[in-house]
Amino acid sequence: MDVESGNKIVTEGLNPHFTTDEQFLAACKKVLETCHSTSLQQVLFYGAGCGSKVQRERVKIILSEAFGVDDVQVETDMLGACRAVCGDKASLVGILGTGSNACYYDGERIKCQPTSTGYVLGDKGSANHVGRVLLNDYLTHRMPAALRRMFHETYHLSDAKLMDAVYHQPHPNRFLASLAPFAVQHQEEEYCGGVIWETLCDWYFDPLLPLRRRARYWEGTLHVVGGYAKAIEPTLRRYFEDDGLQVGTVVADPTEGLLRYHKTV
Repeated sequence: MDVESGNKIVTEGLNPHFTTDEQFLAACKKVLETCHSTSLQQVLFYGAGCGSKVQRERVKIILSEAFGVDDVQVETDMLGACRAVCGDKASLVGILGTGSNACYYDGERIKCQPTSTGYVLGDKGSANHVGRVLLNDYLTHRMPAALRRMFHETYHLSDAKLMDAVYHQPHPNRFLASLAPFAVQHQEEEYCGGVIWETLCDWYFDPLLPLRRRARYWEGTLHVVGGYAKAIEPTLRRYFEDDGLQVGTVVADPTEGLLRYHKTV
């Protein structure tokens, strides 16, 4: 998004762990072709996979080369979420999208954040976690028969193609997340509602509960960013209503909040 004009350009997801330099450069070229900017002075990039110094430096070099600017700032998607929904207020902030994470933000910096272990070991409560549960239950016939038929009619993929998408095709986390809308669409069904609720429980116990202990944050607000979070917002609010945490802002897309933040700093 252009901070001055507010113009928004959508590219593919760019996580340095899964994206080659060439793919990054192609996405940047698309941005340049679309915005037609001749006065670009600074690039701000918030992304998943940018937690390590090595990956941040790599992304900075790519973006500097692609956009022809020296002033490039690369931060994590978690910090972007905090700035978008908190501004200068202290809070717990969560991401529930394709992946998931959470942190304690003191109004300026992230003070506590569990290590993100990715879609294989982590991403509890996320869309790809829900997709993982659905797919496993579908393939092992634990999903109720009527819903299993509906699942097959929705995706029209054989068992072999489903397994291939997870184990042999690029971006299995995105594929798994693409199955989550089935649970959202049918959340009034006991099974699908249960999958959403149980994966939220997993998100609470890992990473939210350990984070609350470390930050000593027992009473306060939890803001959440992510398309999946927005899709299950009523369930999300209901889950936390008796837990001492007030669910504050829930937004699918943090870019508008980031736009406001960078216009004021």
